[in-house]
Amino acid sequence: MKQEMISFLSSIENEVKDLCEFLYSNPEESYNEIKSSQYICNLLQKYNFEVTTNYLDIPNSFYAIKGSGYPKICFLCEYDAVMDEGHITGHNALTTISLAGALALGNEVSKTGGSMILIGCPGEYLGGTKATMVKQGIFDDIDVVLECHPDIITSESGSSSAIIPLSIKFIGNSGLSFLNKGNYTSLDAILLTFNILNSLTKGFPKDLEINSILSKGGFTPLLIPTEAEAKFYIRAIDTSLSEFAADKLRAIANYVSSLTNIPNSISLYEPPNEPLITNRTLNRLFSHNLKENGIICIEGPKNVYSGLSLGVVSRRVPCIHPYIALVDDESVKYGTEAFANATISKFSLCQITKAALALAFTGLDLIEKESLLLEIKSEFYNKK
Repeated sequence: MKQEMISFLSSIENEVKDLCEFLYSNPEESYNEIKSSQYICNLLQKYNFEVTTNYLDIPNSFYAIKGSGYPKICFLCEYDAVMDEGHITGHNALTTISLAGALALGNEVSKTGGSMILIGCPGEYLGGTKATMVKQGIFDDIDVVLECHPDIITSESGSSSAIIPLSIKFIGNSGLSFLNKGNYTSLDAILLTFNILNSLTKGFPKDLEINSILSKGGFTPLLIPTEAEAKFYIRAIDTSLSEFAADKLRAIANYVSSLTNIPNSISLYEPPNEPLITNRTLNRLFSHNLKENGIICIEGPKNVYSGLSLGVVSRRVPCIHPYIALVDDESVKYGTEAFANATISKFSLCQITKAALALAFTGLDLIEKESLLLEIKSEFYNKK
């Protein structure tokens, strides 16, 4: 049956290539992936997937399924590009890997039983939609979730950072600055918040970092801004540490409000990220299938400094997020125009096919061997 998957992907090689190149040539910003989503859904429908577009009323998302019953194997797509930069992190290739793998496994589920599910997740660079899907219970009925991310080195799935994106806004009186001497302004409150935080961070643990910007605070010295807002990006090794920092920020803001008599409002400006929990059993199985398809050199688990929206999903269902090298030139750096260009090279398309087959093989193994799925779930519930 695995040989049939290889033959099938070979027969649609041009369509896989065209998808990757279309996404590359039509980069769309987060939550504006109209053409990308349409192209993907049309291809899925061509191969008899049942597709729900604008899934959960989220524009440009989709839920595609082929087959019936359990186990339910799920791959994910992310297809937004970086504003003004294009696909410098390879989301065009990520989606192509997931979709090609889904088509290969979907071609077999009518014979094997089980279901192949592909979910389109727009807006990844602005926090993504996975947290919303988790809250809606979408992953509660799924057995495993797999997503391969393009990179410059092939690595096993590791962990990621806990992220809390916090906005603090002070709301004061407006007016002409020269008529309001001696009065505290919303901008004063924000600047005082920055100064207090700067002093406190000297005593913070080394695995905690807070980046910040002034996102609103007036456009001319002549006028006092009614609102001043700062956005804080809290990054930590675990959720408890990021929450510790968020509590400190809230305390600072409330203290500043009490000193200046300027009220504040505090909110999340993006969904937070929890650290990814990699399922080691599923990780080993995928790595084995990757080697079977010709990708032999695989480095150990990659622990990334960034946040991953998949982290929240990994608390509901066994997940992995391995990395696939799409370059054979060591001078090419991840997150650059050169990397984006490399995603549509001949070498990259070969790697995409191998990774897609590894996904499909892993799904097939779980459908055919119940003991493997039980082992994966046992590890998941023990960690949980």
